[in-house]
Amino acid sequence: MRRARFVPLLFTRFAMNRIDAQFSQVRAAGRKALVPFITAGDPTLARTRQLILALADAGADVIELGIPFSDPLADGKANQEAAERALRNHVTLAQIIALVADVRRETQTPIVFYSYLNLIFQYGFARFAKDAAAAGVDGVLVLDMPPEEAGELHAALHAADVRMIFLIAPTSTPARIRMITAQASGFVYYVSRTGVTGERTDVAGDMPAQIAQIRACTTLPIVVGFGVSTPAHVAEIAQVADGVVVGSAIVRRIGDGGDRDAMVADVTAFVRSLRAALTTGHA
Repeated sequence: MRRARFVPLLFTRFAMNRIDAQFSQVRAAGRKALVPFITAGDPTLARTRQLILALADAGADVIELGIPFSDPLADGKANQEAAERALRNHVTLAQIIALVADVRRETQTPIVFYSYLNLIFQYGFARFAKDAAAAGVDGVLVLDMPPEEAGELHAALHAADVRMIFLIAPTSTPARIRMITAQASGFVYYVSRTGVTGERTDVAGDMPAQIAQIRACTTLPIVVGFGVSTPAHVAEIAQVADGVVVGSAIVRRIGDGGDRDAMVADVTAFVRSLRAALTTGHA
């Protein structure tokens, strides 16, 4: 595979897209952002459309939409199984972009694509950035693309006014945190635990200190994900972060519920409980 050349981006300000506007509103209201994650095409694209609208109605501030991939190395059991279900439906990146364009007729909730590099590389960086922006995608998080190699895609997304979101891990050094935050836009995604995605029983104890270190390097919102499973987790993390991502706990409910209206109702009720925990500060 062709190695993407690192191209430093010589800009300091971004035009306000939906992510920027949403976090501006969230901060002005003195609250924290809820970012639910689902996999596109799980259990079907029609249900994904229904879920996006239900999540927006339930209080999602940003929606992460996973692009199904055959080798999702950063994902745990629930997300891997969701990707497998979607791929059995022969869901493609082009179909998911078209889905976003369709759903934009009914909601303006920001949507971030959560993807692996090969899918975007095969689509073509410039073409992907243009098509994603035209459809209404607001940000892109590429799990296996470090910022040192992101220059070509980063430039294409910036030209299309699509934010490129990077991960910071608990093991990231101070120098690496400075480098990542200098390249990031939209928000910074802090991975609360090493390892893959998946539900956990508690919140990492060193998270407040890690977030403080990141905050010293950037004014971007800091969103925490990986292992966030319950309303209690959400309330605890919201004390120090600007937003919280909940993925596997939602995806598991989708897998358990299957292609039924009852599944959508169950997921919606769970997301409302997460929203309530953010609003009140406790589960």
